[in-house]
Amino acid sequence: MTTDDMDERSHAAQVVTREHRDAPAPGAEAGVTVPSPQSHARSTAPPVRGVPNRRHRLLRHRGAVPLAVADVLTAMAVVFALRGLDADPLLLVPVVCGALALNARAGLYRPGLEAHAMEELPVLGARTAVVWCLAAALLAAFDRPAALSWTALLAVVAAHVALAGTARALVHGGLRRHARRHPRSVLIVGGGELARTVATVLAERPQYGLRPVGFVELGPPDDAAGAGDVVGADGVAGTAPLPVIVVLEDVTRAVIQNTVRNVIFLRSPWERRQDAVLAGLLSERGVTGWLIRPGCAVGAHGTHHRGPAHVWGFSCRRLPLECPPAGRSWRKRLLDLVLVVPALIAALPVLAACALLVRLSDGPGVIFRQERIGLGGRPFTLLKFRTLRPADERESATRWSVAGDDRMSRVGRVMRRSSLDELPQLWNVVRGDMSLVGPRPERPYFVQQFSRELPGYSERHRGPVGITGLAQVHGLRGNTSIEDRARFDNHYIETWSLWQDVRIMCRTVTSFFRLEGR
Repeated sequence: MTTDDMDERSHAAQVVTREHRDAPAPGAEAGVTVPSPQSHARSTAPPVRGVPNRRHRLLRHRGAVPLAVADVLTAMAVVFALRGLDADPLLLVPVVCGALALNARAGLYRPGLEAHAMEELPVLGARTAVVWCLAAALLAAFDRPAALSWTALLAVVAAHVALAGTARALVHGGLRRHARRHPRSVLIVGGGELARTVATVLAERPQYGLRPVGFVELGPPDDAAGAGDVVGADGVAGTAPLPVIVVLEDVTRAVIQNTVRNVIFLRSPWERRQDAVLAGLLSERGVTGWLIRPGCAVGAHGTHHRGPAHVWGFSCRRLPLECPPAGRSWRKRLLDLVLVVPALIAALPVLAACALLVRLSDGPGVIFRQERIGLGGRPFTLLKFRTLRPADERESATRWSVAGDDRMSRVGRVMRRSSLDELPQLWNVVRGDMSLVGPRPERPYFVQQFSRELPGYSERHRGPVGITGLAQVHGLRGNTSIEDRARFDNHYIETWSLWQDVRIMCRTVTSFFRLEGR
């Protein structure tokens, strides 16, 4: 496939906005068109530098600060009541810090659209018991005279849970009253009867604190929702019809003009490319995402896991609009060094034999060096045995595949078929440029193109790149689907474990003996 293929197919999205009452439902001609993942455009732009570093936005959640203050005051009150005004700092610090940390971990500072303290009591009680058990153990370890007996410990935990539940009930009540008086603008992503019903529910029931200001329908309408339906054609709750946004560029304008801080997806945004792009755009603008479905919303990618929640019977979960970070794990690095150092020593005779064969077959320049993109979008120099001498550096940087090239010698074909040309990358692993297992690194030219074409491709750089990976052991090597590879790579990063790395390495070894290289 040539570089002109993508130029012929790629085109910008149309700028179209309509009112529900006068215009037909959006068709395939309106929306965002994503070029083929196998196409490559001419570009001299610098490589992308990976996924932007997004900080945790705890304070963005409504009620996070007052709930945290209520928990701190409750913990301090219990400690002071237990110890009097001369509170023991050894008891105060672990109780306050432990309560904040465990409650935050449980998502108690990320309340739903209509949170109630009674729903939180089981989670709150379990974490309060853990905090006081640790505090009592700390007192006993330091042989403090105020060590708690089991009876006193149970009484303290019960009192703490009761006070914390009461304080949080007051906070939640205040938040609900504020939500009724000052509803927040929300966009609804989706079409059909479901979108109209959800908008009507929110407009008629102010306790949820959301006021629909428009619908977003990118690309073809959702068949499941009724392709022929026009969302909100009769208006919402007796109000004027809401506008429908069918172009990505107009979403930013709507967010700014209406001060939108919430968005509702009627299905997971990761199911369609257009919705994934939209989710990333809204995330960068600090918008909070929600997934509302008529059935079960649990299990959809990225949904919040804590407790049951609903909006007038619809399943409702908080929906992170960005892929979760996945930094480098010291356990993964330790596994790499434990395996690669002895493997490199044992492979020295094989490396020497391969180098000699390449030198005799293809002349000088045994090692081939090429710039690739690694962890965090940072470039590094990848090492391989040379199997083909490109005409120039442009061909090396922009040609997608050399499989079947007549210029490749018999030695080069055997090395590529057996993957022996990848052995020098063991040194890249020792240097820390790569890992044994991870997404395969790509050249800057193609990283630039695929990151624009495929939502989620740049998220592959959340983790270290590798010699082999989950995509490769499923046969996605050489001239295969980039979209499939990106999906496998992101799944690997999000489900990473040491055992998964071991399984992938074992499958790679078996593929080596089957000569499954490209």
